[in-house]
Amino acid sequence: MAEFREFGAYDALGLAQLVRDGEVSAETLLESAITRCERVNDDLNAVITPMYDVARQAVAAGLPDGPFTGVPFLIKDLLAAWKGVPLGNGSRYYRDYVPDWDSEMVLRYRASGAVTFGKTNTPEFGIVGTTEPVANGPSRNPWNLEYTTGGSSGGTGAAVGARIVPMASGGDGGGSIRIPAACNGIFGLKPSRGRNPSGPKAGTPWYGQVQEGVLSVSVRDTAAMLDATAGPDAGCPYMAPPPKRPFLQEVGAKPGRLRIAVCREAMLSDAPIDPECLAGLDATAKLLESLGHRIFEAAPKLDKRTLATSYILRIAADTAGDIWEAEQAVGRKPEYDDFEPTTRALANLGRSFSAADISIANRRLDLEVRKVGQFMQDYDILLTPTLAKPPQKLGVFDPQGADRIATNISSRIPVGPLAKKLNILEQLAESNFQFVVSTPVANITGEPSMSVPLHWSRDGLPVGMMFTAKMAQEALLLRLAAQLEEAQPWQDRTPPVCANL
Repeated sequence: MAEFREFGAYDALGLAQLVRDGEVSAETLLESAITRCERVNDDLNAVITPMYDVARQAVAAGLPDGPFTGVPFLIKDLLAAWKGVPLGNGSRYYRDYVPDWDSEMVLRYRASGAVTFGKTNTPEFGIVGTTEPVANGPSRNPWNLEYTTGGSSGGTGAAVGARIVPMASGGDGGGSIRIPAACNGIFGLKPSRGRNPSGPKAGTPWYGQVQEGVLSVSVRDTAAMLDATAGPDAGCPYMAPPPKRPFLQEVGAKPGRLRIAVCREAMLSDAPIDPECLAGLDATAKLLESLGHRIFEAAPKLDKRTLATSYILRIAADTAGDIWEAEQAVGRKPEYDDFEPTTRALANLGRSFSAADISIANRRLDLEVRKVGQFMQDYDILLTPTLAKPPQKLGVFDPQGADRIATNISSRIPVGPLAKKLNILEQLAESNFQFVVSTPVANITGEPSMSVPLHWSRDGLPVGMMFTAKMAQEALLLRLAAQLEEAQPWQDRTPPVCANL
């Protein structure tokens, strides 16, 4: 079957319209997407589980009538359980695990008419902001193969950035949609807490900080998929209020004259912001002013140490829970090498603190959330660089020197009371929030937040800008994003490694 050579000229809704009009078949689009994947995936290592036959069978059986009927799609290999297809969660321990159930988000992606033909790479349990798992090897950035794709939706970021598909799924518990969107020059929106479902077997991943969603080349694709996936599922612990109208109708609607706070500092640490990121921030502020918005240089006055250490304690505690859950799913005791040292070290750290410590951390975070809420009473949008630096080289996030020794030791033995005496949380906060310095704040607050590709470095690497709104105001973000997309289009700006012919 001949490849549909114009595939890369369309976003997902554009491809769906071609199918609807009978100009191209779903089968042709699927085979074209498979060809595109095979063309670049050896370089990128973005897609780690092909589902070609599953997709072909779905097309042959007839697809649901939805906004994306016939559009090829990829799903992140974390949380997204597809009955009968391996679910690896980035871990060697899950290498033989095949779920006998579907996650609710998978069901909703399927109901949208999208044709899933593969699963994308992710770090183990989505813990870190780069996609370099031992289980599957590193994903590589299509703008420069020596650099990270970000994480944890790094495989998705590379696949969409390289235009294998115009849209694919991700998840965000500390920036994991926005980080790879920034690193790969695409659009990524983390929805509000409770906007999308997490069932049927997950309730509040990472203490409610995780929201699944998509990364895309166009704002309208994200809006339309959010319409398809949003809403509560049975037994959900909480839900975002329903939108006043479909999110897709917000694309093209005027956002009004917004009050935008521009923050030039890291929100979780005292890490410096790279001049390239600040240059992008300044250019974005000027663009926003030219569009009629009011710009104020301001930042919420937060206790950065409390935010960072309490966030890490949450992740450590939930990593211990992830290992417990993995044992229940796989049905055997793990051996030491089944998990990466960083994962085991975090889990041991989580076991070293008491239930009271977790409660205190949560209460401290609640106070910081209130500070953000009070700050946002004066502004419509908070703007920061998505990351403190442009994409970094692969391998730079590996523990080095004393950190590596400490990680290996703590991955083998529980650190117990030493965790507090040695101020391990503070040390982790200092070393881990140098690249990812602000994205987790919106996960802690639950607010919607997006990364928009508005700047490229002198080396040709993407630099994302992050916009955060008040709780449940995805509509405002989508209106603003569409305005920025029209003013400074990015869809035709493609990387050196690209699936387009």
